[in-house]
Amino acid sequence: MRIGLLGFGTVGKGVYKLVAPRADMQVVRVLCRRDLELDDAAVTHNFDDILNDPTIDTVVEAIGGLHPAREYVIAAMEHGKNVVTANKAMVAVYYDELLPLAQRMGVHFRCTASVGGGIGWLSELERVRRIETVSHVGGIMNGTCNFILDSMHRTGMDYKAALAQAQALGYAEADPSTDVDGIDTWHKLIISANVGFGVSLDLNSVPVAGIRNIQASDIENFKAHGMVCKLLSTAKQQDGSYSAYVQPTLCPAGTLEASVPTNYNLITLSGNTSGRQSFYGQGAGRYPTAYNVVQDCIDCLRGRGFYCSYGKKVTVINKLKLSYYVSGATDDALEERKALNWGDAVVTRPVSIHWMHQWLDAHPGAFIAALPVEE
Repeated sequence: MRIGLLGFGTVGKGVYKLVAPRADMQVVRVLCRRDLELDDAAVTHNFDDILNDPTIDTVVEAIGGLHPAREYVIAAMEHGKNVVTANKAMVAVYYDELLPLAQRMGVHFRCTASVGGGIGWLSELERVRRIETVSHVGGIMNGTCNFILDSMHRTGMDYKAALAQAQALGYAEADPSTDVDGIDTWHKLIISANVGFGVSLDLNSVPVAGIRNIQASDIENFKAHGMVCKLLSTAKQQDGSYSAYVQPTLCPAGTLEASVPTNYNLITLSGNTSGRQSFYGQGAGRYPTAYNVVQDCIDCLRGRGFYCSYGKKVTVINKLKLSYYVSGATDDALEERKALNWGDAVVTRPVSIHWMHQWLDAHPGAFIAALPVEE
């Protein structure tokens, strides 16, 4: 395999180093904005040098973001090249474009590192769905948010201090919006549900809420009631209907999700034969992520393309009603749905997920967290 590597940042450099000692693949060209000198690969600032090199059969996209990543990946597949990527935003947003194109062009397209970093979650999900129906996927999919929430619970620090610590350790970007507003988790859930259920979820029908407005006083309220807050993703299918959402959720102390520390992920599926399976590990980092990129390259060498065929477009309908903890804002509509107070915060009686997220959209300074569903 001869690889054209797009990007030489954290993940790109990791891929280059993992590929270097292998005899079955070689990075022959690297697209990079910086001037680099590499012993065994040509460095270029022009993507066309990779696109028009007939000896390159696989493009590894490690630049991130939507553009120009989408344009590069589409052009690569149109030129008959396999594509491996860790870019969850691009895969989630352009799923309906990328999968049919890969199938039409007869090339391999894989993105295991886009969800779960080094866990290999999507490849395991692929194995499960070969012989059983997956009814549920979800869990803790963002290491940055988990680090912040874990730090607040363990040390009592406030949100800003926990975020600053995450940034200092390299777990959070200078602009952490994609992580703390739940968008990163939203992308990962959509990809997971698409693969697990064999469909294409309508992105606009999947509500998302993040942790940006959580306060130390909220954490104290949760502790007083034996709860731990986590940013959880959930997607389910049953009898041809689909539900999916991302939101802070309270987990009873001592449960598996409540115990996940620092920047780790815990992603779970439920199958009709195997039951519940959970996958735990680091969700980001140079070598955990690069590891699964290289694993995908090996799968391409062995003729294994995407995890499932392109499925029908479906709209999410969240019928479940949940009780919510709400702080930072109130109005008459919320007060009408109040069941009790936790300190200055409101706990609602069960309301629809759709209603709660609509209310939150109108109160951008508020924080919400779903209470556990009583079994």
